[in-house]
Amino acid sequence: MSTYDVAVIGGGPGGYNAAIKAGQLGLKVACVEGRETLGGTCLNVGCMPSKALLHASELFEAAAGKEFATLGIQVQPKLDLVQMMAQKAESVAALTKGIEFLFRKNKVEWIKGWGRIEGPGRVVVTDRDGQQQHLSAKDIVIATGSEPAPLPGVQIDNQRILDSTGALSLPVVPKHLVVIGAGVIGLELGSVWRRLGAQVTVVEYLGRICPGLDDEVAKTLQRSLTKQGMNFKLSSKVTQALASPVGVELSIEPAAGGLAETLKADYVLVAIGRRPFTEGLGLENVGLIPDARGMLANERHQTSTPSVWVIGDVTSGPMLAHKAEDEGVVCIERIAGHAAEVNYNTIPNVIYTRPEVATVGKTEEQLKAEGRAYRVGKFPFMANSRAKINHETEGFVKVLADERTDEILGVHMVGPNVSEMIGEYCVAMEFSASAEDITLVCHPHPTRSEALRQAAMDVHGAAMQA
Repeated sequence: MSTYDVAVIGGGPGGYNAAIKAGQLGLKVACVEGRETLGGTCLNVGCMPSKALLHASELFEAAAGKEFATLGIQVQPKLDLVQMMAQKAESVAALTKGIEFLFRKNKVEWIKGWGRIEGPGRVVVTDRDGQQQHLSAKDIVIATGSEPAPLPGVQIDNQRILDSTGALSLPVVPKHLVVIGAGVIGLELGSVWRRLGAQVTVVEYLGRICPGLDDEVAKTLQRSLTKQGMNFKLSSKVTQALASPVGVELSIEPAAGGLAETLKADYVLVAIGRRPFTEGLGLENVGLIPDARGMLANERHQTSTPSVWVIGDVTSGPMLAHKAEDEGVVCIERIAGHAAEVNYNTIPNVIYTRPEVATVGKTEEQLKAEGRAYRVGKFPFMANSRAKINHETEGFVKVLADERTDEILGVHMVGPNVSEMIGEYCVAMEFSASAEDITLVCHPHPTRSEALRQAAMDVHGAAMQA
């Protein structure tokens, strides 16, 4: 039996960062991962490959449509889907190899196989050939992530009815793609295939897209995606999907009840969310029971069994790679006896559509529900010089600040490159900055980031450029 200070089960963003931090702190650490590559869902079949396709499809649409022509660039692009998928795979492979290098650099041992907890401090790992290896560890970190949530009446086969993994590797551009679920995954992958030529219909049970997103931002994003050609069927539920060798026939009913209609597509993407992955982990051997959603409870990342910790998608909070990473680092810091906390109020959320969406902190709806007095500052990208010059004027920046103290409580952006700009407000909120603090900081001109300052100015009715 091999002995370690820490055994991390799962090699995704939470797990591999936890393992690296443990190595940096001088702990003897093993990371148990059964995939052929490290990185979990995010690097292999999630965040990274989807961004590769989003980027490629944006460039293709720019060249094929009005964007290049407006700039005086005359081209007639031809889609090479095989090469587009190949460059995606090459990029992903480089990233996963990079984690292997970081493991070697920080003395992290990768135990290849699937981990099962046998009891406190004991893990058995089964590799792909059925061979078992037993580990002993003072502390065990569960970082097994999540998997696509199933939909009753719809059987995913990844031939015609796809989960997110299948939608990242289609061999042809669909003529008609139906996306079930108007959340982040559905909108991003729907955007990819729409740009490459597919008709895309999004079916959503709720009466809006992106539940939890600031209402004004969600409505702005939906208008933009509709204008681009994406169709939405809100307040609708899919009750059945019948696949054939050439397509899928869907039965759709109003969410509130009523007559069903039939919708035909050649491919269907089921993207109604994700659920924690705990199957076969042996949780019962350490007295852990997931809740009805499959989540494992934690108190500052520690479970009810003191030597077992939990981070990332398998526990409470948003299912975000960077949230898992922060939890992994803080969890290991606490195992090592250091003081560390995750500030969940400053974890950003991004949707990589075009325009992008980026948010941090409270929404207006949440502040109203709390009865908290606040002020709103807004600035449209239409009034931002860099955005106008680049013909990307959709969207705005909205800053919510406490009416009495002026402390920034939330920031919501929809527009160009906002994923890269939300970090400024994450830093500001981490230091409890006021809207006025942002107005006093010089921003480079001409940049899209000036809209962040102008929105903060507008909290006090002092925006200068709109």
